[in-house]
Amino acid sequence: MPTKTNPNEEHITPLKLMFRCVKDNVTVWLKDHTILRGNLYLADPNMNLILVDAEEINDNGEVKVKYGKVFIRGNNILYILVPSSSSITVK
Repeated sequence: MPTKTNPNEEHITPLKLMFRCVKDNVTVWLKDHTILRGNLYLADPNMNLILVDAEEINDNGEVKVKYGKVFIRGNNILYILVPSSSSITVK
């Protein structure tokens, strides 16, 4: 069993991380190889997400389509890239 080196360290779950990233710009890769980027508006316990100012981007990082607000069902998510920010850094 892993032990903490510092008793003041917080254990952060993926869901807690998503809650901390609300209002941040995130990139979401879907299982069908779609890549969406936008500001995280909402995350729920099932990892369903709502992005605002969402864009679909291609493999080169260029915008293919601008959607505005999108709902992403959690079971369609392959992985999520979150910003590296001191407010969400895992200690």
